[in-house]
Order: sequence, then C-alpha cells, then structure tokens
Amino acid sequence: MLAARFSRALAPLARNRLGFQNVPNITRAGQMLSSLHSMKDEKTQEPQDKKDKGKEGSQELDAMNCDRMKTLQLDVCKCAEVNKAIETIQKSLKDPSEGLWGLVNNAGVSAFGEVEFTSLETYKEVAEVNLWGTIRTTKASLPMLRRAKGRIVNISSVLGRTASAGRSTYCITKFGMEAFSDCLRWELFPMGVRVSVVEPGNFVVATRIYSPERIQATAQKMWESLPEDVRRDYGKKYFNQRVSNMELHCKSGSVDTKPVIESVSHALTSKTPYTRYHPMDYYWWLRMQIVTHAPGAVSDMIYSQ
Repeated sequence: MLAARFSRALAPLARNRLGFQNVPNITRAGQMLSSLHSMKDEKTQEPQDKKDKGKEGSQELDAMNCDRMKTLQLDVCKCAEVNKAIETIQKSLKDPSEGLWGLVNNAGVSAFGEVEFTSLETYKEVAEVNLWGTIRTTKASLPMLRRAKGRIVNISSVLGRTASAGRSTYCITKFGMEAFSDCLRWELFPMGVRVSVVEPGNFVVATRIYSPERIQATAQKMWESLPEDVRRDYGKKYFNQRVSNMELHCKSGSVDTKPVIESVSHALTSKTPYTRYHPMDYYWWLRMQIVTHAPGAVSDMIYSQ
C-alpha cells in the first residue's frame, strides 16, 4: 500500500533535521510535517474500523520508535475526524505559533468502468476521498501552514493531466485536484506558502490497489447492476474486453515507488520546489505531452481505440 510505504519513507525526514538543511524555517522548534492518508479500505471503499489500528502501515511506523513521528488514523471524509486530527497536531507542537511546515495529501481510492457502467454513487464515493478529502484536510490545515510559510504537496496522477477511457471516476477527481492546487498556489504564494503537485504514472503494481480478484468481483457486480438495454447494446464480449484491458493495465505498472518518494521529499525540503513533479515512465510522459500539446484529433486517433 503506497500510503504505508510513503509514510515509512518520510520517517528519515522526521528523524533527521539534515533532510531539511536547505530550508532554514524547518529547524525552528515545534514545527511538524503532516501526511494525511485515507482510512478507506482499498477493497471495499468502506471506512476502516478502529480495531484495524496497528495493522501493517501504522504498526510498522510505530515500531520505528521515532520520537519526532506520530501516527494518527482518520477518515478524510469526516469533518469531525479531520478537525480532531488538527487539534492533535496543534497540541503536539511545542510552539503552536510556529505553525505546521508541511501537509501531504495522499488519500486516494480508485474505481474503473465506463460512464454507462458506473453508478452515480461510485462517482460520489471516489470524489469524496480523492477530491473533497483533499480540500477538507487542506482547509483545516491552512491556518497552521500560513503561520509557518510551509508546504502543501498534493498527490495527483498522470490521469489528472490526460484522460483514459474507463477511468472517468478517477480522472475527474484528479483533474479537480489539479485545478484546486493551481488556485491554491496562486492564492498562497504572496503569503509564502508553496503548493506542489506530484503526478505519478502507473504504480498500480507497487501500490497493490487492484488485484485480479478485486477486478473480477467489481466487474461481476457492475455487469449485474446494468440495465438490460445497456447490456444488450454493448454486449458481454465488449464488456469482457474492457475488463481484460484493466487487468492488463494493472500488471504493467512500475514496481519501484522511489521516484514518487523523491518528488515529495524535494517538494518539502527544497528552497525552490517545483510546481509539478512527473514520476512516470516514458510511455505516460509521452502520452501526457501528446494529450496536452497536440491537436485533439491526434490524441483521439491514438487513444480512443
């Protein structure tokens, strides 16, 4: 799970102030780095029960015994839990007037299925975590971030720059995050807060956010819920082919998340963080350039097959 791996990678930064040697402000007593992840289960998209505390990610982080790092579970879809987390962070600051140095919005869930195959509820569930969760945690953290003149790092996706058939539920949330981040960056620039966006390529293999079993279970439920006329018009052969394409996509991703971790680290620690980071392989980088710079007819010809 990327959230757990990502947090583990931040542990050395929490332990070692030298990781922030390019940023004088971070050495001030009481400043903190906050990385907020979704507490939605990746398979069911349901909130995890409190009894899950201590499993995998949080257990490994707690085992590091880092006195400068604390783990805290929350559901980014619930204002009460987000506000409680902010209160906990404030109480952990030696000097609250120094503020919060960094916020990394890494909460995310995913779904697949063409527009006619996807329920409105699925659209809402994905957006509630990926988009509204980011907005909710950012707004709650802004007073502390402004005081510190800190950093906001939003984990978007290459699918926030280029669309993909069958991924509209995910794409619209990441396109929304891109726009939110741009607006936020321009608003906060005069106040000294820097906002960066990290746009990873295909890291499905590394994150294990999809498994063959989950894809098949989701596809079966999706097919059974379709209206009869939609099933008739598309046909099972077409439907099965789209599912097979998704399975192939989930087997072809990068397995090393190091480029993502390095991008986040740079955004948090550099004196001159980039606006956007592109940790992706050449296929996705080239696709992004074609979609964003070439005439629409070109990308339609290549990618609408």
